Amino acid sequence: MTAMMALRAHARGGPEELVYESAPVPTPGPGEALVAVHAAGITFAELTWDLSWTRRDGRDRTPVIPAHEVSGVISALGPGATGLGVGDEVFGLIDFDRNGAAVGYVTVPAAHLAARPAAASQAETASLPLAALTAWQALVDHANLQAGDQVLVQGGAGGVGVYAVQLAAILGGQVTATGRERDGAFIRSLGAQAFAAAGTTISGGFDVVIDTVGGAVLEASYDLLRRDGRLVTLGGPPSQEKAAARGAHAMFFVVTPDAAELTKLAGLVDQGRLRAVVSQTFPVSDGRRAFESAHGPRPPGKTVLIVR
Repeated sequence: MTAMMALRAHARGGPEELVYESAPVPTPGPGEALVAVHAAGITFAELTWDLSWTRRDGRDRTPVIPAHEVSGVISALGPGATGLGVGDEVFGLIDFDRNGAAVGYVTVPAAHLAARPAAASQAETASLPLAALTAWQALVDHANLQAGDQVLVQGGAGGVGVYAVQLAAILGGQVTATGRERDGAFIRSLGAQAFAAAGTTISGGFDVVIDTVGGAVLEASYDLLRRDGRLVTLGGPPSQEKAAARGAHAMFFVVTPDAAELTKLAGLVDQGRLRAVVSQTFPVSDGRRAFESAHGPRPPGKTVLIVR
């Protein structure tokens, strides 16, 4: 087999550039696995990221394939790929300067893949690699969440927020989350002990604030920190001056693939402690419509493309 169907963009832009067309099947290189994709998670903002369109040296790499969260089955292994076997069901986060998983087959460094959770469907699994891994790294690697910490998740019903709420509670945090009024009951069902509708006044004193929204929400988050509190924002570098004025710490990071952390997340899913949350699904052939749905009403969670 030399050809497959793929969702690709030949020029930089938004969903209007996406076309569903034939593309060559890639060959796994040294240390890589070829994954037969079953489902792929999308992030609406990924079409605005420089790394979605260029190599790390700045060179254009179109045509590009979006959707960097993959769930599927290993079809072949390149030279030196270890720890996995053909037929293994896996999931992973694909680096943003590589082609994504809105495609029949994708190559991924084998070291970035982990066994997918048995208790989740392929679509549910595809909602985890970027969103849940971002939440884990925000809470554990960057905010150093401790049991008993007062935690605020700004945007608790979003793709990352649904996992930040759950993981903060699993890790022993006392969780407050914000969101739309209609999502309040759902956010509480994820483990939030308190809910505040967007735009309402929140009392401060949080040890940890996870901002998944940015803009005015980020600006309001500094005053909600206690002294020595930790603010982690996902949209861009925060103001160190505003954080310092509160005697607090503020940080921004970009999620990185981590198979060991994915294995921990899969374990939590299989234990019934972490719920995979899929907002909506589209066949990969309707990938353009999936990206266009960013501007319409939709349920909480991640949007997933079904490939097989």
